[in-house]
Amino acid sequence: MRVLGLKNCDKTRAAMKALKAQGHDPVLVDVRAEPLAAEEREAIVAAFGDRAINRSSTTWRGLSDDEKARPVAGLLEDHPALLKRPVIEEGGVYRQGL
Repeated sequence: MRVLGLKNCDKTRAAMKALKAQGHDPVLVDVRAEPLAAEEREAIVAAFGDRAINRSSTTWRGLSDDEKARPVAGLLEDHPALLKRPVIEEGGVYRQGL
């Protein structure tokens, strides 16, 4: 089980804590430090579509209208902090939050 997010994100830390309390041993993948591979970005976009992007983030608000109109996978490649966190991956299945 992997938790994709940011190590300093409150929601990511809460998800890690909750999963550990449930007896899981999740591995945190900080998407800033370890960018997602193209295949993984595509799998996340396939699973969540536009919901993969956190549109209330500071990063999103700082983007130009042209950048906001780009494909989701490209946005996640250039701005990994836009990922709506946390994303939990287990056995190739992705889900958001707990």
